[in-house]
Amino acid sequence: MAGRIPPQFIDDLLNRIDIVEVVGRRVPLKRAGKDYQARCPFHDEKTPSFTVSADKQFYHCFGCGAHGSAIGFLMEYDNLDFVEAVEELADQAGLEVPREARHQGPDLRPLYTLLEQAAGYYQRQLREHSHAAQAIDYLKGRGLSGEIAGAYGIGFAPPGWDNLLQSLGRNPAAIHQLREAGLINENESEGKRYDRFRRRIMFPIRDPRGRVIGFGGRVLDQEDSPKYLNSPETPVFHKGRELYGLFEAKKALRKLERLLVVEGYMDVVALAQFGIRNCVATLGTATTKEHLELIFRICPEVVFCFDGDRAGRAAAWKALETSLPLLRDGREVRFLFLPEGEDPDSLVRQEGAETFQQRIETAQPLSEFLFHQLESQVRMDSQEGRARLVELAKPLLEKLPAGVLRQMMFSHLESRVGLGNGSLRGRHTSQDKGNKPTATLGRDYQKPRPTPIRMAIALLLDNPRLVAVADRVEDDWMAWNAPGIPLLCQLLEIIRSQPTLNKAALLERWRDQPEFAPLNKLASYRFDFPGLDPEAELKDALQKLNRQYRQRSVPDTGNLKPSELSEEALAQLKQRFPGSPDTKPGEN
Repeated sequence: MAGRIPPQFIDDLLNRIDIVEVVGRRVPLKRAGKDYQARCPFHDEKTPSFTVSADKQFYHCFGCGAHGSAIGFLMEYDNLDFVEAVEELADQAGLEVPREARHQGPDLRPLYTLLEQAAGYYQRQLREHSHAAQAIDYLKGRGLSGEIAGAYGIGFAPPGWDNLLQSLGRNPAAIHQLREAGLINENESEGKRYDRFRRRIMFPIRDPRGRVIGFGGRVLDQEDSPKYLNSPETPVFHKGRELYGLFEAKKALRKLERLLVVEGYMDVVALAQFGIRNCVATLGTATTKEHLELIFRICPEVVFCFDGDRAGRAAAWKALETSLPLLRDGREVRFLFLPEGEDPDSLVRQEGAETFQQRIETAQPLSEFLFHQLESQVRMDSQEGRARLVELAKPLLEKLPAGVLRQMMFSHLESRVGLGNGSLRGRHTSQDKGNKPTATLGRDYQKPRPTPIRMAIALLLDNPRLVAVADRVEDDWMAWNAPGIPLLCQLLEIIRSQPTLNKAALLERWRDQPEFAPLNKLASYRFDFPGLDPEAELKDALQKLNRQYRQRSVPDTGNLKPSELSEEALAQLKQRFPGSPDTKPGEN
């Protein structure tokens, strides 16, 4: 990865995106005056204490103290690191994330370039190679049009051991990159190199930004094996994190409300051919936590599509268990079970898009699937059977994050076994506590009241326009060598040089600095209470800093009388305490 992201880009990014939109895609917001409000997604609460400010581009929870910018929200809610959160927002804003010159890891850009060239090579072979007719006939037989094949970049790896190697492996460095990208294999004992993909229909796998990161290949002859072959793990391709068709779905649909997860590449493109464009496929693995986190960053609902046989239901149950810890309020998981012997490709061609779409709309909710599966394992007509249901269900429900869904699921379990409401939950479990962030509480900024330096920094963070107040107050305090003074000076300098920065952008300036932790703590203070005058508060804080500085700067005169002081000491006293040139502090 190249060097750090320039702070100017972070400023521009936070000016372009709207935190209300970012949060609103994940948490249902309601307008409350000039701000927006919701129940906090980071702790369990009955009444909303979570606010989002469009003016400050900042979120804050009065209940648990969680707060921050849109970047901070994605880091907390979607479990991203800083760079991933910036890239996610940049992708939404249509921006490319720049990097400063220094490098903190390998530069992967040549690998992405090579994979894009390989995708272009396979697409040309589908159009031009003499052996491509069988691949074209196969795709036409599956009902694919040239438009859909082009939209998904489908290509053809011709027969032969080293076609791609001969085309792109022009020198030792290029050969090394082909091997690193998983496009060629090497027989170490014989020293021979050969193409990984041969005589296969090729499906380029793109990351959410549209970069080719790997390939999937399907055989043309049934006797060949394996039927599907994916790229190996590489520096840019990790099959447990990526979803085939996600980029194409985002490109085809401006706003995704739901994603349908199917099993294979052909299922994705076949459904796309029938106008169902919100489909993705895992890459030969079960659905992982990383897959679901990726989906929930984009849309609030996922529908898993499985065969209705025993194997399909077993796979669905595994997906259910993976989903439970991620089901915050506002997220939904459902399951679509197909008739035995059918897959999405065959079924949509048999019954048409409208009927298949209706199947998606009526897919089984996770809660219904969970209780149906568990109840099928016990005898509900006996107390022992119902007790067994509790034993099976409770550990699963405790995986749910604190929130309304968790409460409703426990209530349903209690009603099914004939227990009183709340009897299974008792006090908050360790799981509940684990969902509360460790952010500093900021319900009442006056308990305890901040020191003047903290008050000044917190006020300027909250409302940078208060810099005009600071400009009208004497700045003797700036010469004081005390903790926090350099930070306050730097904050004022940034605000004066860039007066358009909001609270979120200011805080992000210190993200990778040691000062971020104390600044983030101060950012939790709120100053929009009725009757509070931020201008007066800032003026008072700065004046107190001046008085404290002057008192600490007075020369030590001991018990000397004014007439016994030197001219230099008298001059310092006069400067620090104008109007009382002949007295020492405390003599008035």
